[in-house]
Amino acid sequence: MQQTGYARNFLFPKGLAVLADNGNLNNLKAKNDAKIAQKKRDLEEAEKMADNLKDKTITIEVKSGNNGKLFGGVTSKEISESLKKQLKVDIDKKKVLLNEVIKQEGIFKVDLKLQEGVVARVNVHVKAV
Repeated sequence: MQQTGYARNFLFPKGLAVLADNGNLNNLKAKNDAKIAQKKRDLEEAEKMADNLKDKTITIEVKSGNNGKLFGGVTSKEISESLKKQLKVDIDKKKVLLNEVIKQEGIFKVDLKLQEGVVARVNVHVKAV
């Protein structure tokens, strides 16, 4: 097989490309199959976690004034930390889908994006102290 100068002189020596022979094509196919299998396992794990989190409630205590108004608010970071402490589930704060900071007490439904296409909903009970 004839190699052009650019491939032979630049791409191959720097490891940016490999020759498309049977061995390299088989390696590529095996890597792609492994990636697909890993994505499938990750999706199944996320769906299982979503089922476990379904209808779970976490409680977050926030200081409040005499009139019942909260000092500050409940952010996605606080929800993430409470999930870790109370339910032993480690979810990044970026995956907590919170449109705005919760600034009042009550029970709120909050979505957690576990993976592409997998969303779990938990109840967040904001309690004034």
